[in-house]
Amino acid sequence: MPKNTATSGHSRKLTRAHKFSIAGVATLGAAVLAFTAVPGNAQTTSEVASVTAPVVFSQEQVKDVKASVTDQLAGATVKAEAAAAKKKAADAAAAKKAAAKKAAAAKKAAAKKAAAKAAKERAAKAAASRAAKRAALKKAAVKSYSNNLDGWIKESLDIMKSKGIPGSYNGLYRNIMRESSGNPNAINNWDINAINGIPSKGLLQVIPPTFKAYHVSGTSWNIYDPVANITAAANYAADKYGSMDNVNGAY
Repeated sequence: MPKNTATSGHSRKLTRAHKFSIAGVATLGAAVLAFTAVPGNAQTTSEVASVTAPVVFSQEQVKDVKASVTDQLAGATVKAEAAAAKKKAADAAAAKKAAAKKAAAAKKAAAKKAAAKAAKERAAKAAASRAAKRAALKKAAVKSYSNNLDGWIKESLDIMKSKGIPGSYNGLYRNIMRESSGNPNAINNWDINAINGIPSKGLLQVIPPTFKAYHVSGTSWNIYDPVANITAAANYAADKYGSMDNVNGAY
């Protein structure tokens, strides 16, 4: 029975590599045999020529190599172009993003500047309004009156208005002219009040007790002061007669 040389698990068929190895060994053996068969007096150049003969490739092999190289170059070119296109697209996207960011920043800065300008204008307008109000108040506060009968009556009327005391310019003027002829230093030294030691004094001939009782705050305590005298007399007349306008004789 023949001896089984096959190892369990291995194929009996020779691989392509094995075949090439066997063919190479066979060729080498043939070359050695040929070398030993040559006579001793044979030319050395012939031996060298037979051993170093160039390997000849077929046209198909050369064609396959060229095609492979061409394919590789084409693939590299495609890859390079794709990479360049990708970089270009990335650069364009980055530039677009930077432009958008710059535009947004400019818009934000413009809005901030506009808001600051509007706030400044509002502040200026408010300041102007406050200044106008202060000027109006100052003008009202420093309202001046002439130092004569007309000015005294007008100043007294403004005070009476602020205190709620009734009376008109004509009513005051008419009674002043009857009582003192417009003399703020007039004094009555002959009537019953004078006899009793409390003579009537001033524009509207008010006796000291009445002046003291009906004195209006904010005016002088001097009974001869024109404005203080008129205002106190008007306050008394409003209490006793409703208004100085209703007084047409001694009161």
